[in-house]
Amino acid sequence: MSQDAFFQKIKTYAELSQQAEAAWTALLRENTYNKGDNFVTEGQTPKKVAFVVNGLMYQYSTAENGDMVVKYFFPENRIAGSMTATLTQSPSNFTIKALEDTDVLEYNFMEFKKLVAIYPDIAAFYIRYMEQHWIIEKEPYEVSLRYESAKTNYDNFLRKYPGLVKRLKKQHIAAYLGITPTKLSRIFFANK
Repeated sequence: MSQDAFFQKIKTYAELSQQAEAAWTALLRENTYNKGDNFVTEGQTPKKVAFVVNGLMYQYSTAENGDMVVKYFFPENRIAGSMTATLTQSPSNFTIKALEDTDVLEYNFMEFKKLVAIYPDIAAFYIRYMEQHWIIEKEPYEVSLRYESAKTNYDNFLRKYPGLVKRLKKQHIAAYLGITPTKLSRIFFANK
């Protein structure tokens, strides 16, 4: 059942042949992370990525002053991973933690990369996924966080992650926006 949701999402990027889908299916492993469990720990060299079937994870690091900096949220139908560390097989600068009990489909990323070399349709998925999430979405997000007001960034957050406000603590949203929880409260109440 969870594989159906996975391939339904994959096919929004590229159609897969039966052979490609079967090869990828052979890599998939179901797993559950309880609330508070780490999928990736800072300093660890990650080997896997995970498709979130049910639940919520987030990617964060801790600044030198001890503040948490949230880079990304992974709700249902998102692929979670510390991608730079996974691609370079180097220690991650981030931790990915379950904010809720989370069911995932995991797969070994290097084994997946072998499939990219074999199956043109999996390669097409990979290219479109990376373009969408690492170029098209990432650049405006980085510019916005730097140059837009906290209120504009909060409004952008609401558009990017509709429905997550009810599932997150204010501290997580504030850490994502790079502001204090107090400032977030002012923005929240000004929006009402």
